[in-house]
Amino acid sequence: MKLHMKTPKLIYSYLATEMLGPFFASFLIMNCVFFLVKLIPFLNFVLELNIGLADFIRLFSYLFPNIFLYSIPMAAMLGITIGFARLSSDSEILALKASGISIYQILPPVVIVAGLIALLTGFVSIQLIPQSAVAMKQLSYQLLKEKISSGIKEHMFTEALGDVVVYVDKIDKKTGEWTDVWVSDMRGVDNPIVTMASTGQMNSSIENMTVSIALRNGSLHKPGIDNAQIVQFNQYQINIPLQLPDARAARLKKTALTMAELRMEAQQAKENVQEGRTVLIEFHKRLVLPVGCLIISLIGLPLGLQARPGKKAIGIQAGLAIFVFYYVFFTFGKALAEQGVLPVWLAMWSPNVLFFGLALFWIIRIANEQPLFPVALTAFLGKISSMVTLPLQAIYKRTLTRFLDNKQENQGLEEKETLSAQENTLRGDVKKRIYHLPGCEHYHCPHCTLEFKDVHVARGAGFAPCKICRDLMEE
Repeated sequence: MKLHMKTPKLIYSYLATEMLGPFFASFLIMNCVFFLVKLIPFLNFVLELNIGLADFIRLFSYLFPNIFLYSIPMAAMLGITIGFARLSSDSEILALKASGISIYQILPPVVIVAGLIALLTGFVSIQLIPQSAVAMKQLSYQLLKEKISSGIKEHMFTEALGDVVVYVDKIDKKTGEWTDVWVSDMRGVDNPIVTMASTGQMNSSIENMTVSIALRNGSLHKPGIDNAQIVQFNQYQINIPLQLPDARAARLKKTALTMAELRMEAQQAKENVQEGRTVLIEFHKRLVLPVGCLIISLIGLPLGLQARPGKKAIGIQAGLAIFVFYYVFFTFGKALAEQGVLPVWLAMWSPNVLFFGLALFWIIRIANEQPLFPVALTAFLGKISSMVTLPLQAIYKRTLTRFLDNKQENQGLEEKETLSAQENTLRGDVKKRIYHLPGCEHYHCPHCTLEFKDVHVARGAGFAPCKICRDLMEE
C-alpha cells in the first residue's frame, strides 16, 4: 500500500521536471528575442537623455512585465509539448501505459504545472503590469524633467524641449523665477510663434506627463502670409507633453490602474460608452490572458504525444501555430468589443471557451488512443486540400512545361542560327594563304583553321580564293 501511494508522487515529480526544463529554456530564449525587439526603439530615448547604466536597467526592467504576459504562456505550451514529445519518442509514455497508468492519471501534474504558470501570469497581469506602468511613468518623468531643468540656463537658447526653444535672461536660484523670457514655438507651424514675457516659470505635472511654461506680462507674435497677429497678455501658459519611450503614453493611463480602479472607472463612464468599453476591455484582458495560458498549456499535452519513435515530431510546429491562432482570435474578439459588435465579456472570453473545448476534445481522443482529428474530418480536410492544391499543381506543371518548351525552342533557334552562321563563313588555309567558300570540296581541309565573315574580310587579310571557288564566283 505504501508503494502504491509513493509511486504517483514519484511519477508526478518526474513529469513535472520534464515539463519545467523546456519551459525555463523556452522562457529565457523568447525573452531574449523580445528584449532585442524592444531595445531598438528604446535606445533612442536612452541616448537622447544620456541615461546612465543604473537608470537604463531600471527603466528597461519596467517593460518586462508586458513581455512576460506573452512569453510565459508561449513558454508554458512549448515546455509541456517538448517534454511529452521526448517522453513519447523514448517510449516512456508507452511504458507508463503498459504499467496501467492512463492519460487521465498523467493529467494531474500537467494541470498543476500549467495552473502554477497561469497563476504567475495572472500575478504579472494584475499586479506587476500596473505597478511597472506607474514606476515607468515616475522614472521617465523624473529623467525628462532633470534633462529639461539642467538644459535651461541663463543667456542661452535651450532646445531641450524639442520644437520649443527657450531663452532666459536671468534665473532666480531660490524660487526658480525667470526674468525676460523669450519662447519660440515651432510645433505644427511653418513660421515660429514667438512669445516674449517679463517673467515666467516652469511647472510640471506627473499626472498628465506635461511641462508647462507660465508666462506673465508679455506679448505673443504670430506671423502669417497676409498679416501678422500680436496679442498682449497678463498670463499665458504653454503646455509641452513629455514623450515616453516605446510609444506607451497613450496606453499608460489605463494600464496603470488597478483592477478595483478599472471597475470604478467603468462604472463612472456610463455616459461615455466608448471610454467605459475601453476600460472594461482592459479589465477583462488581465483575466482572460492568464486563463488562456492555462488552456493552451493543456493543449500542449496531446500535441506532444503525437511524437513516436522514428517519427518526426510535429508538436512544436503545431503548438506555435495554435498559439498564433489563439492570439489572432483574441485580437479579433478585442476588436469586436472595441467596436461594440458584441458585449465586452462575450467578445473577450470567446477565444478561451473555444480553445478550452478544443483542449478537452483532444485530451479525450488521446486518452482513447484516437488521432487528434476524426477520420471523417481528416478525409474531408484532405478532399478540401486536394481541391485547392490539385488545380494549383496543374497550373504549376502547365506553366513549368510551357516554360521548358519555350526554353528548348529558344535554344533550338540559337543553335540553328549558330550553325547557319558557321555554314556561311569562309575558311582560310594558313599555309597556302587561300580561302574556300561553303560547298567547296576543300572547305574542311585540315589546314583551313581560319574563319572569315565574308569575302571582303578574307581579301583584307591577304587571302585569295582557291581555283574552284574562283570559278564558282565567276559563274
